[in-house]
Amino acid sequence: MKKCKSILTLCAIFLFAFCPTVQAQTNEQKEENPMKEVCNFLKHCGAYYLATVEDDQPRVRPFGTAAIFENHLYIQTGKRKNVAKQMQMNPKIEICAYDAATGEWLRIAATVVPDERREAKVFMLEEYPMLKSMYSPDDDNTLVLYLKDATATFYSFSGAPREVKF
Repeated sequence: MKKCKSILTLCAIFLFAFCPTVQAQTNEQKEENPMKEVCNFLKHCGAYYLATVEDDQPRVRPFGTAAIFENHLYIQTGKRKNVAKQMQMNPKIEICAYDAATGEWLRIAATVVPDERREAKVFMLEEYPMLKSMYSPDDDNTLVLYLKDATATFYSFSGAPREVKF
C-alpha cells in the first residue's frame, strides 16, 4: 500500500512539473480572483514590507494590514507617520512579502488612494481589532488606503514568475 501511495505521489509531481496543461489549469484557478489571492498571501506572511520614496531616498518598513473592502485591497497606517506623508507626496508604492514556509515571494507595484470614509476605517479596524487601542475611525490620525492599478508578481525558486493585475 505504501508503495502505491509513493508511486501516485511521484506521478502527481511529474504531471505538475512536466505537463503544461496541469500547470496552466493551476494558474487559471489561482487567477480567478487575483486580489483575493494577493490579500491571502499578505495575510499568511503576517508582515510584509512597503517601500516609498522620500525626496531621492527609498524608505522601507514592515506593515501587517491587508483586507478587501468594496472590491479594493486596503492597507492602514497613521496620518502622523512619515510613511503617510511620503505616500501623500508620491502615491506610488511597492510591497514585498516572503513566505518562508513555501519559499515563494510576492512583489506588488501600485498607487495608493486614501479613503477618508468612516465605513472604510471601521472595516479595517474590525479586521484588525488590536489596532483599536491606537486608532479610531473618528480620530484625525487613522488612514486607510486602497491599491489602484496594482501589478502583483509571484515568484519562486522552482518556477517562472506569474503576474496578476487588479
